[in-house]
Amino acid sequence: MTGYRVADVMTRQVIYLSAETTLDEAARVMKEADIGDVVVTDGANLAGILTDRDIVVRAVAENAAANTTTIASIVTREVVMIEQFCTASEAASLMRERGIRRVLVCDSERKLVGIVSLGDLAMQLDPTSALSEISEQ
Repeated sequence: MTGYRVADVMTRQVIYLSAETTLDEAARVMKEADIGDVVVTDGANLAGILTDRDIVVRAVAENAAANTTTIASIVTREVVMIEQFCTASEAASLMRERGIRRVLVCDSERKLVGIVSLGDLAMQLDPTSALSEISEQ
């Protein structure tokens, strides 16, 4: 893992949604883009990250109305970032320490440039692993 940088394995396409977006619209965007997360904004500010799991655990399981509940009410506000030139091993360690599956990736000026997920790491670094095969699908 030491030869790879986060920039080598991250997903560069980041989709942003306003905190006022409804749950059903966020789910539709994720489905159409075939992704499991979006970055949530509040005006020009980063409000957090929303995952498909957040929608299920924090909204669907609580019987939230998908067409009226906004993602602001369920977004994960504590974002974890890593610099794009850190090693993939450092990203994996950070995920392990924090118990998370995704980390936002920034440049040296803390501008968001991508997202790295546990699946991204697995597909690049151990393509024959079960996690890699599942993530690829």
